[in-house]
Amino acid sequence: MFSQQPQEKDLLKAVLEPLLEDFQYWFTSTRTLLESERLPFYSELEQAELLERIKYSQQKISTAQMLFQATEGKAGVDFKTLIPLHQLVTECWDVARKWRQYNNQDRQAI
Repeated sequence: MFSQQPQEKDLLKAVLEPLLEDFQYWFTSTRTLLESERLPFYSELEQAELLERIKYSQQKISTAQMLFQATEGKAGVDFKTLIPLHQLVTECWDVARKWRQYNNQDRQAI
């Protein structure tokens, strides 16, 4: 018996939609931190540049999400576009890790 292959639209909805939501989650989380705290493990310039890259990437993700919804899941995102976004998410994970380590060091010193 042959299993039916998922349609491209179903595959995009199953993979791309949650991926874009995940990107937005991490960008929003990191943006909030960068806008509300001075991170001692970055220079002011590094922090400002990371914040700007996140804001720009959030706009790209929002545009992709709107296009995806407007085309009822028929429009995808070029893989070449996703690579730098994924790299930025990896940077966001690193920011979260460093921030937790920094805060744990402060508590241990008390």
